[in-house]
Amino acid sequence: MDSKIRTLIILSLMLLIINYVETMVVPALPKIEKDFSISAALAGWITSAYMVVAAATSPLMGKLSDTFGKKRMYIVAIGFYIIAVATAGFSQNIWMLIAARAIQGVGFSVFPIAIAIISDIFPREKVAFAQGILSAMIGIGPALGLLLGSYVVQDLGWPYAFHTAAILSMILFIISIIYIPHTGHRLKEKVDYIGATLIGIASVMSLVYITEAPSIGWLSMENLTLLILGGIFFIAFFLYERRAKEPLLKLDLFKIRNFAVANIVGLISGVGMFMVFIFLVYYAQLPAPYGLGLSIIQSGLLMSPVALGMVIFGPILGKIMPKTGPKPLLILGSVLSAISYVMLLVHRSTTIDVLEDGFISSVGLVAVIVPLVNMVAVSLPDQYRTTGLGMNTLMRTMGGAAGPVVATALMDTYQVPIVTMINNQPYVFGFVPGSTAFDYIAIVGIGIMILTLIGSLWTKNYKFSNKLTRNIENEIMASKQSDA
Repeated sequence: MDSKIRTLIILSLMLLIINYVETMVVPALPKIEKDFSISAALAGWITSAYMVVAAATSPLMGKLSDTFGKKRMYIVAIGFYIIAVATAGFSQNIWMLIAARAIQGVGFSVFPIAIAIISDIFPREKVAFAQGILSAMIGIGPALGLLLGSYVVQDLGWPYAFHTAAILSMILFIISIIYIPHTGHRLKEKVDYIGATLIGIASVMSLVYITEAPSIGWLSMENLTLLILGGIFFIAFFLYERRAKEPLLKLDLFKIRNFAVANIVGLISGVGMFMVFIFLVYYAQLPAPYGLGLSIIQSGLLMSPVALGMVIFGPILGKIMPKTGPKPLLILGSVLSAISYVMLLVHRSTTIDVLEDGFISSVGLVAVIVPLVNMVAVSLPDQYRTTGLGMNTLMRTMGGAAGPVVATALMDTYQVPIVTMINNQPYVFGFVPGSTAFDYIAIVGIGIMILTLIGSLWTKNYKFSNKLTRNIENEIMASKQSDA
């Protein structure tokens, strides 16, 4: 087997396992709540802890990869992940589980490192195709997590979901050591740990603010303090980076138009991407006539077309992109994503309706993800590539964190009572999100994807079929001269 293809398969399988584990936790949350006798808010940190640490550590892991080698840090990230997943399965209390999930977040840096490795070993005209396959794992993993995770949790118990993932990860860990090549050029600089700490703290505080907003309030003093401190640390990060001799990320790189666009559009589109998953999962499981009334397993099956769309169209769009460039695909993805939200607004009465909506959404999502990742990988010099991909992962994660919060806030705001007649008397048995809540989620989603479309229009297009003529270093120098 060709070494490039073998490397792509190994990287894809690792990303598949990681994305599977992160979604299979969702069906397990009610059972974990019961086993540990905890509140739903505390159980929410089982997913939030992973997301927060993943965002905060991605830029640092990217910098370490550019400095000490991509394979070395890839192996380190998997090592952290295996230890954390294995520990999670043996958790004796909720705090041990949340701590293990937080450490798993370090393992998420496998994604930007994998993209960087692929960018190193494949010819530029084939990089987008390989990246499309890796990006498709973002769709397949969650679908498998919802489906297989439901069966594992139901039949074996939630610890076994972690046990099986730990075993599979260990197998791939050994294979990776043997077959993943050393790639790229190492950056002969010191690691900017101060900058990494500043942006890490800023990211943690901002994400905790977003995550806690539904429970303690968007404008509560306690929560606003986190947001303000997060903003202060972000400002401190940028001020420090401007003065640092060897910064975590050279701010001049943001003068490269496509790198700046990829981060801005990644942040905005991340909100819309994750809102649609919340919409589909909750709407599918709500009792009729408020939703489709599906079981957890049935809702997992409903998500299968979403994964199928990404599996089919990820590689196809990656194959097309060298001929069209990223700009047309970003526009296509934004438009399709907006259309899918319009369909969810007016076309969701049956399971088939939602299947169609979800499939179109999946194609739109992968049409946005593939060019965004490619723009970062191609537009940056090799020695800054993984750091830049880590920064882009941070931006997309920030948007992804906000999406579910916006969706759940709307579902909490627009509730309707579940009324049952007993002896000709109406009784209220609880409250669920009403049709208005899902309408507003769809309307907000349309707005988000329109903003994504507007941001995409600033993309500087390139085609590999005519050779990439832009030289990154010259563009940076030109930007400096224009500012002088």
